[in-house]
Amino acid sequence: MRVKTSVTIDASVLRAIDKVSTRQRSRSRIMEDAAREFLARRARSAREARDLEILNVSADALNREMEDVLAYQAEH
Repeated sequence: MRVKTSVTIDASVLRAIDKVSTRQRSRSRIMEDAAREFLARRARSAREARDLEILNVSADALNREMEDVLAYQAEH
């Protein structure tokens, strides 16, 4: 469902949008597409941050285990 809204943006940004808008790709569509891309990037960044945290936790545990194995090997 489409909802009509009003936004305030810099005049130079609006001119740039108007330069790339066409009959098939309206100003509204361009702004909607840009907002979708922005939101998708934010969601992807959040997922990547969560994944990195998981990897770091696993890496710390694996590094501790490897240090234990290497210490055991050095003793024998």
